[in-house]
Amino acid sequence: MTVIAPDWSPSAPLQRLDPSWANAVGVELAVLRLDLLDPLISGNKWFKLKHHLEQAAAQGARGLISLGGAHSNHLHALAAAGQRFGFASVGLLRGAPQDTPTVRDLQAFGMTLHWLDHGAYRARHQVGFWAPWLQRYPGFHAVPEGGGGLPGALGCAALRDMLQRQLSTIGWADSDAWWLAVGSGTTLAGLVLAEAGRRPVYGALAVPERYGIATQVREVLREAGAADQGYRLVPAARGGFARSDDELLAFMQQCEAETAMPLEPVYTAKALLALREAVQGGYVARGSRLVFVHTGGLQGRRAALRSCRLNQDGYTQA
Repeated sequence: MTVIAPDWSPSAPLQRLDPSWANAVGVELAVLRLDLLDPLISGNKWFKLKHHLEQAAAQGARGLISLGGAHSNHLHALAAAGQRFGFASVGLLRGAPQDTPTVRDLQAFGMTLHWLDHGAYRARHQVGFWAPWLQRYPGFHAVPEGGGGLPGALGCAALRDMLQRQLSTIGWADSDAWWLAVGSGTTLAGLVLAEAGRRPVYGALAVPERYGIATQVREVLREAGAADQGYRLVPAARGGFARSDDELLAFMQQCEAETAMPLEPVYTAKALLALREAVQGGYVARGSRLVFVHTGGLQGRRAALRSCRLNQDGYTQA
């Protein structure tokens, strides 16, 4: 059986977001709810996968193979898409075997799993990394970690049109800027390509700057023939990837209570907290209309909050 590119073009709703900290200084917010895109193939991951799937179908591929961690949103979306659209999927997971909610889902979706020790996983960027795996799974299409690269960015460019179609539904004629969490920089690069300088794109880094996200974004833009401009990366890792602190968890609980929008502490809560800090610090002009992208990832919330405890004061570190 070969991969067939699915004829599926889901859309996520655009909603007003009215947190007190934005209202207090006259900043208007809206949120593109990619978390509501689909119960399983949720968030920005589908858009990163779309062009990879089209490439696989054009090549007559037998399936897709990719990489990620034991809580990977990317692998979760890939495995769910494989089950729904009838193609085989293989996941190369980082580290020793773990039993996590995500891993159990991957297995239930029918993804074949292989665990790579950290040394083997670090070699993923080296020339020839994929050769033995594609020999083991002949005819499979390899997808970079997180669905990255130019194909992933081109899929995310569709978010601009999704926004444009819905601005009038919230009473806006236009918006001034994008704000979103950044893990690999792929979604941000896609929005930068789509905007072509019309709106700036602000990316709140959910990973430390040493991860080289700035370089990755520049490389995608260079490959697309675009200028390295129209965006800004804002530090927001708060000590490291997937690390939380009591301030972040308290903010997440407060925001969920005030807006009824679920968040998770790895990406979306960090990005929204960084936006609050920018607003309260006077870095966002009064009257600005900003669009926050909820990039999904709520399946990972199950494990992310396992390390926290909920008491009468809210989420705190366990």
